[in-house]
Amino acid sequence: MRLGGAPWLTLILATVLVGIHGAARAAGPVGLDTLLRWGAKAGPLVVDTGQVWRLVTAHFLHRDFPHLALNVLVLLAAGSGLERLCRRRDYAALLVAAGLATMAGSLGNSGGVSVGASGLVYACVGALLVLGRRHRAKLPARWMSSEAAVPTVLVFLWMGWTSVGVDNAGHLGGLLAGLLAGVFLEPRWHPDTGWLRPVGMVVAAVVVTGGVVAERSVWRTERDDGFGLSVALPRDWRGDVDGQGRRAFSNGLPGRGRATFSAEAIEAGEPGDGSVQARQFQQEVLLQGAPSPEGRTLKVTGPVAARVGGRSAQRLHAELEGPGGPTHLMALFVPRGEWVYRLVFTWPAAYPAYRAVVDRMVTEVRFDEPSVLREARAKALLVPGAPGPLRALGGVLRRLGLPKEAVAPLSESVRLAPAHVETRVELARALLEASRVEEGCHAAAEARVYGPWDTGALEAGVRCELSRGNVSRALERLVEARRVDPQDARLRAAELALRTVLEAAPHP
Repeated sequence: MRLGGAPWLTLILATVLVGIHGAARAAGPVGLDTLLRWGAKAGPLVVDTGQVWRLVTAHFLHRDFPHLALNVLVLLAAGSGLERLCRRRDYAALLVAAGLATMAGSLGNSGGVSVGASGLVYACVGALLVLGRRHRAKLPARWMSSEAAVPTVLVFLWMGWTSVGVDNAGHLGGLLAGLLAGVFLEPRWHPDTGWLRPVGMVVAAVVVTGGVVAERSVWRTERDDGFGLSVALPRDWRGDVDGQGRRAFSNGLPGRGRATFSAEAIEAGEPGDGSVQARQFQQEVLLQGAPSPEGRTLKVTGPVAARVGGRSAQRLHAELEGPGGPTHLMALFVPRGEWVYRLVFTWPAAYPAYRAVVDRMVTEVRFDEPSVLREARAKALLVPGAPGPLRALGGVLRRLGLPKEAVAPLSESVRLAPAHVETRVELARALLEASRVEEGCHAAAEARVYGPWDTGALEAGVRCELSRGNVSRALERLVEARRVDPQDARLRAAELALRTVLEAAPHP
């Protein structure tokens, strides 16, 4: 029987762990942002931005001194014994394989932040557990036997499961790697088999870790039937609670590593290109130098024309000073009939690879049929020949920016209920928005016949004149409508806007 000399590898590893923690503390308080900066394992940064090296560097970081002290103490005990018992290259391979297995288990279970050499400790104890059982008759020290290792493992597992913020999946990954390695490890007094065993352990760990990373890198599609919107997201992004009618998602990291996406449908009232909503967002949320929920605005670019999901859009880009440091913001305003979809993305400037993630999310945005339109279609099919469901279907189609499709059900509804002024007004608007100006003007005139004092019918006449390019005549029609309902704020604003246009126009 032959044992190795001083456990230099274990001593060097323990020294490195203490030195790195001391250097991190010397730079300031060891908070979450510090751990991320120094290389903590964080699922979104590993799979979203490709920083796979964090699965290695995370082992050298610790939250606080008690965390470090416990790991170093057990590592010196179990690691030293294992290093003296096995060949040093086998021991080094075990540490590498166990480190990868630990973080593979952690990543496979959660994308949260994790640090510490606990997985290496569990691997050393697990290897001693099996190796001690296989060669208990020849081991020189009682504490290396399985009877001593079992209570140690159970105590550590119990401490993990009863504590908050402990990466139990990582611990189990390290323990399983150590137990499995203990089946193949041999003491120094056995014949030397060369590099086959250590290389095999490392290769197996790399393959398993690569599989976990690939599995966690799969994207999912998030759909919202109410919005009629679908977008691809990284698998680990989670929905956030938002009480303002928005769908919001984030990568789950706070501070320095946080990236977010939110979607909101804004009722504009009139078809547009999204520029009004973009300017309003810039003035209310991205006012330069003013604080906002995402941070203090430093610079704004845009709005500029863009394409999203096959639709024209307006895009704003801003540079912010966020809670976790410099942050990029991109806001997209996508019109859809009388609605404008506001899509807002933020990502940390410290991780520029997130721009590719955002670009992919934008590329894969799709506009589906919202539930309100499906329900309107179903009602029109269930009650054929009824003017009400046809009118509702036509109105939904027009408001969603499909005026050409809206003409048919609205025309049928007018035929079935010719005296219904609201349907005639909807038909006139659909025809005008479909660029069938003369037909739209004719429908507006008929609506006026059936409802001479109906503000909707009068407003349809205004839209007719605007479609013909006759602003003066449109203003006259608008004044008529204002006489019928002088308290209508929308009509008052429209009159003011038309007067402004006329005053700005050149006079002969």
